[in-house]
Amino acid sequence: QVQLVESGGGLVQAGGSLRLSCAASGRTFKSAAMGWFRQAPGKERQFVAAINSVGGMYYEASLKGRFTISRDNANDTLYLQMNSLKPEDTAEYYCAATEDRNGHYYLAKVYEYWGQGTQVTVSS
Repeated sequence: QVQLVESGGGLVQAGGSLRLSCAASGRTFKSAAMGWFRQAPGKERQFVAAINSVGGMYYEASLKGRFTISRDNANDTLYLQMNSLKPEDTAEYYCAATEDRNGHYYLAKVYEYWGQGTQVTVSS
């Protein structure tokens, strides 16, 4: 069992930055693939970024360059640095974890564990 707790969301003006954190506990973090997803009201959950157990990073194409995913295995923490935020980035952001099975990191269904989410609101 893995527990995931997100933090770092909030209200920010367009053009600003936020760094989300996801603290993991319960099982070995180093062997897990980790992902960030987001969901805006009335929309489907969207893949944002993922990082596998050997540090390979994957991004939703339209977000690459503004968002950066990273992990700190020593502290069992996943991060998402978000820069140049836009109002359309407003959503609930979720971190997710799965045993790394080498692929399909952009699919929500491969992740077994999810956090409760943290709200990001970008004002224009």
